[in-house]
Amino acid sequence: MRFSNSFLDEIRDRVSISAVVGRRVTWDRKKSNVSRGDYWACCPFHGEKSPSFHCEDRKGRYHCFGCGVSGDHFRFLTDLEGLNFPEAVQQIADMAGIAMPQPDPQAEKREKERTTLLDVMELATGFFQEQLQSAVGAKARAYLRDRGLTGRTIETFRLGYAPESRNALKEFLAGKEVPKDQIEACGLVRHGEGIAVSYDYFRDRIMFPILSSREKVIAFGGRAMAPDAMAKYMNSPETELFHKGQVLYNFTRARRAAQAGPGKTEATIIAVEGYMDVIALNQAGVENAVAPLGTALTENQLDLLWKISPLPVLCFDGDGAGLRAASRAADLALPFLKPGRSVRFALLPDGKDPDDLVKQDGRAPFDRVMADAKPLAEMIWQREAASANFDTPEKRAELEARLKQIVSVIADENVRRHYQQDIRDRLNGFFSPAPRGGGNDRRQGFQRGSGGRPGQNGPPQGPRAAARGMGISDRLSQSGLVRGYRDLPALRESVLALTIVNHPQLLLEEYDEIAAIDFENRELQRFWGAMLPAAATAGVNLSPAYLVQRLSAEGFDVLLKALDQQVRNARLWTATEAAAMEDAREGYRQALSLHKRTKALRVQKSELERAIADATEASDADEIEALLKALYEVQLEILRMENQEAIIDGFGVLSGRVKGAAVSHG
Repeated sequence: MRFSNSFLDEIRDRVSISAVVGRRVTWDRKKSNVSRGDYWACCPFHGEKSPSFHCEDRKGRYHCFGCGVSGDHFRFLTDLEGLNFPEAVQQIADMAGIAMPQPDPQAEKREKERTTLLDVMELATGFFQEQLQSAVGAKARAYLRDRGLTGRTIETFRLGYAPESRNALKEFLAGKEVPKDQIEACGLVRHGEGIAVSYDYFRDRIMFPILSSREKVIAFGGRAMAPDAMAKYMNSPETELFHKGQVLYNFTRARRAAQAGPGKTEATIIAVEGYMDVIALNQAGVENAVAPLGTALTENQLDLLWKISPLPVLCFDGDGAGLRAASRAADLALPFLKPGRSVRFALLPDGKDPDDLVKQDGRAPFDRVMADAKPLAEMIWQREAASANFDTPEKRAELEARLKQIVSVIADENVRRHYQQDIRDRLNGFFSPAPRGGGNDRRQGFQRGSGGRPGQNGPPQGPRAAARGMGISDRLSQSGLVRGYRDLPALRESVLALTIVNHPQLLLEEYDEIAAIDFENRELQRFWGAMLPAAATAGVNLSPAYLVQRLSAEGFDVLLKALDQQVRNARLWTATEAAAMEDAREGYRQALSLHKRTKALRVQKSELERAIADATEASDADEIEALLKALYEVQLEILRMENQEAIIDGFGVLSGRVKGAAVSHG
């Protein structure tokens, strides 16, 4: 029996591959990451003592790095258990709770017709590509060139041109002996009641092929070349192949990019607004971007994003239309939130789109926007609490009631409870009495883009905040040693950043490693995104003074002063400009080692917490006890490292300093 692709896709989507494989293997707890659907085990196809068999839910694939076997749900059962393909399909369909399809001659006929339609769409794609490179496509080529697209990008996305003719495509396909009904079924011509003779659907437009998850052309988007065209962008009509609300432009290519690459711990996917945004970002090196097809994001499209990443980033223009689109997307996502599954929002500068950001300065400005992406809870809060007056109890009560109503649609009980708690915390901070000594009444609202919770001038107070503990930067800030900057980075991060600014020669020695430093502090992420391009374009002018001047011009002067004061108060003089190069280099290496170790410990802590949750659900008392002991040891180590303020110890002979002495510039 032949199964339709849609049926096979449905049962694959409903049953994770780890559920199929997990009945035949024992997952390795240390290497597996359950929350990300990433599993390791000893290979069931060959004998081994250490796990080299990898299974990934998001890809729906397994692969053994020892013997080389790989495949999907069905291949696993046919290869390991000797089932034939229909038997493997039956077994997985039973797991999915889906009835096997009955033999249906009509369904088989439709599947064959569908395959034929895909062949027609491929012919149309080739025709549009040829037209773009011909004499009639000169105007379209000039437009794409003016937009900054390279020939390689045009070829990668298979861009084409539909001539300004009513019959060019129709006659081409007829010449290939494609029947009239198939041309119509593909949505390539306008036909039907009131149209005596069908004519080409797309005319005088740059053509963007839209691919299915199997990378087959199923539709087109067309960008009008004529300025007076009724619609600037136009998509194919709904067909047997194409349902607009269930497809994302560039989905398959972005999925590969999001999950590929050594050392990646989490897939990321970015949803932008249009075809050209996706293509411009791809050319700039951001290959994990997709776009809905000219409409607001749908539930099906959001589900596609979640299949790639538990925390996709939705990127919108910073104008009024973009903010309204972000608001609609926030409301769309709320009912479907689950533990570990949400969305973030990146808002572009007003009047800019991704294409504008990357065209002149490459991907760095866009990366800075991504680093500032806001969580869903923050977007909801800012939308409801911004630009309003809450000077009466009734208005404050109205805000509270509205927020409670908004989060009540969250279906998952645990997530809903935490959102309700988040609302209470925010409201308490927003409406708490203003500190004595002046300042605006925080009940008057807050300025958009202020960062953090509106109306709060300091860290949240109370038992919940105290329970989170205090790191080095918290203690330094609250002790009064560092003034004028609210969110200080961890001391080790400050040392890393300031050492490179004061000793940029290190960039020439270890650029790849330095460029890859992953800061936890969001402001330092933005700072790093500005510093690296500044250093790269400095040439012979590369010096501490040059970097400070460039960074100050981009608004980082307050941060630079805060970092400098922080390391001086901690007496970590190897990060200052006065340190000899050898001392600065050694101090940087020690700080980087500490940074990597701290991040590794935090990852280990998160994994242990997830494992404890799994063991608790399985009521495995012995496993819980062992995991709690390991977690305690990791937490002690994290605490020890957080208290290790003297990161650099025993250096300074070449700079003429005494170890531990404070630095001062005369």
